[in-house]
Amino acid sequence: MKATTTWTQGISSVITDNRGHETIVDLPEVKGGQDLGPTAFELCLMSYSGCVNTIFNIVSKKMRFEFSALEVDTIGHQKDGAPTFTDVEVELRVETEASDEKIESCLQKTLKMCPVGVLFHQAGVNTTYKIMRLQKA
Repeated sequence: MKATTTWTQGISSVITDNRGHETIVDLPEVKGGQDLGPTAFELCLMSYSGCVNTIFNIVSKKMRFEFSALEVDTIGHQKDGAPTFTDVEVELRVETEASDEKIESCLQKTLKMCPVGVLFHQAGVNTTYKIMRLQKA
């Protein structure tokens, strides 16, 4: 696995995964950027959310339960002026007929398997979670 970052203009850069995907990182205008994309720090939090969503999807299939909607928020906190995240809240919202116990079990397995979450854990970031059911429209 490899990522390559190329400066483009101002403070912004393009990051590629060398598989044909790319994203722009930049700073908000108030910090001297042009706000052309998320900051690298925001991208970390976005990656955690995406990882939980992806792994939950894989685990739920293995556990043989289906869902019709799935959303994951990750909310990062920096306590006492810390330079990085000290705490992250994971909020999973799912629409499913599965039991609360099955959803909880799936999320627990997901949190253990999610490689981005493992990195956060190894860095000493405290993670809490909340499960909510989405209502059918």
